[in-house]
Amino acid sequence: MNSEFTIAVHSLALLANLPDHMASSEHIAKNVCTNPARIRKIMSILRKHGFVRTKEGIGGGYILDRDPRELNLAQIYETISSGTLKPHWCTGDPEDTCVVSSKMHCVMDQIFNQAEFHYKKYLEQITIQSVLDQIKRP
Repeated sequence: MNSEFTIAVHSLALLANLPDHMASSEHIAKNVCTNPARIRKIMSILRKHGFVRTKEGIGGGYILDRDPRELNLAQIYETISSGTLKPHWCTGDPEDTCVVSSKMHCVMDQIFNQAEFHYKKYLEQITIQSVLDQIKRP
C-alpha cells in the first residue's frame, strides 16, 4: 500500500477539525509533514470525487464537503488506493509445467481479492469523525 491513503485520511481529519474554515495546501502539508505539491495532487482527487471543495486566491484552500460522520475510510480507500493490497508482480509462470509455478498467480489473486474485500468491509466501519474522535481522546 502506498502512503496516499494515509495522507488523504490525515488531510480530511484535519479539515473535519476545522469546520467552516479553509486550509491551504501549505497548512495541510505542514500538518501532514509532506510537501504542498503532494497534498495538491491528493486533494485534487478528493475534490473530483466530492470530498472537499476548493477556493482559489487569498483566503482560499480546501474545506471538507462531506459530513465527517458519514464519510468512511472505505470510500476514501476506493478513491485513492483501491487494489493496492495486491502487488504488481507475482511469482510463478502460468506457462510452466510445474503445477506450483503455473497456478501460484491464480491462487494469490484470489487471496488478495478476498483480503481486499474484507479490508474494505472493515474500513466501512470507520468514519473520519471516529478518526478525529480517537485523535482527540485524552
